[in-house]
Amino acid sequence: MADPKTPEPSRRSERSRQAILTAAVELVGEVGYARLTVEAIAARAGVGKQTIYRWWPSKGAVVLDAFVELSGGSQPAALPDTGDLKADLEGVLRATVQELTDPRFELPSRALTAESQADAALAQQFVEAVLRPHLKAIQERLRSAQRAGQVAKGVDLEVAVELLVGPLFHRWLLRTAPLTSAYADTVVALAMAALRPPPKGR
Repeated sequence: MADPKTPEPSRRSERSRQAILTAAVELVGEVGYARLTVEAIAARAGVGKQTIYRWWPSKGAVVLDAFVELSGGSQPAALPDTGDLKADLEGVLRATVQELTDPRFELPSRALTAESQADAALAQQFVEAVLRPHLKAIQERLRSAQRAGQVAKGVDLEVAVELLVGPLFHRWLLRTAPLTSAYADTVVALAMAALRPPPKGR
């Protein structure tokens, strides 16, 4: 029987993992991604550098997992389906704006976006773990609306999703103008005008 005062190895490992992910997020906010090092993460987390490299191949991979953890996991809940497509899309785009402009999310997200330009493997992981699940959730809500006759038949739903989220990420990434809930509502209104079925008789 194990000594009750000695933590199980799995619990020790999980505590170390959480400490590493927390340290990565904190340090990205404090020093930026360019100055972030695995050594600094290890020191902040109170673990050896070899522990980090045993679980992650690079600092980018650590920051990616930290971001996924911060976001509550890679599998988002299904979008609300109230029957009012416009209201449902406004809700999800406003939430996206709120997350993109929250410093806790914005700093690691910008870091991952920048690092992904030079690291194809990290870019693919970022897409699969962070972006694609959320895009699929929006696509499924549009598919439901299409079945209900609120979105025109034949619309490419993958492109329709990009019509909704693309402008938000463009404004956020390039800082061309403030990213606000009002802007999100405008994007929804314009997308709805493009996606709705044509009037009967036409």
